[in-house]
Amino acid sequence: MIKDILNTMTQDDFENQKFILNLNNFLGMAMLKTYAGGGMEVNSKEEGFRELEYKDGDFYYKDSFGGHRQSWGREVVWYKDKPVWSQLYGRGMEKKYQNDKKFTHETFDFLKKAMSAGEKKEMFQPRGPTEYIEGDWKYEARWTGNIERFLGHEDILYKSEVVFTHDFFGGFYRSKLE
Repeated sequence: MIKDILNTMTQDDFENQKFILNLNNFLGMAMLKTYAGGGMEVNSKEEGFRELEYKDGDFYYKDSFGGHRQSWGREVVWYKDKPVWSQLYGRGMEKKYQNDKKFTHETFDFLKKAMSAGEKKEMFQPRGPTEYIEGDWKYEARWTGNIERFLGHEDILYKSEVVFTHDFFGGFYRSKLE
């Protein structure tokens, strides 16, 4: 899949369109192979956190999050063992639904479907698509920026009522100048 990766990672690589396209492609696959795709969890070194990982070539992805009905998490991508991109996200079920275990489970199942939808590998999509509808369920995401720096919000609505929200932001890491 990702065969033509740059041989070295310099500050200029962040500006390199080929690297950005490869990173975006990798992010799309990582999301589909981990949380959105029901990927296997790995042992977390942090108490109370759950983690999912994906590796392809020189790229390595980790999604680490704590909580359930209300959760906060962080996705990080490393390239050649150096962190290059990250996203932080959090919030969760609206308060009135937090104690409804069955409904919470249905909401998270729908979130995984929404996050799997859209074209993640061809265009930057930090979470799910801008809109995804299935029956009484609706997913909406809005963000500003691009893969280099972005800020956004997602909602899940059931029968036109917001039942779940997340805020998210992220972008590139910039190494210190030497």
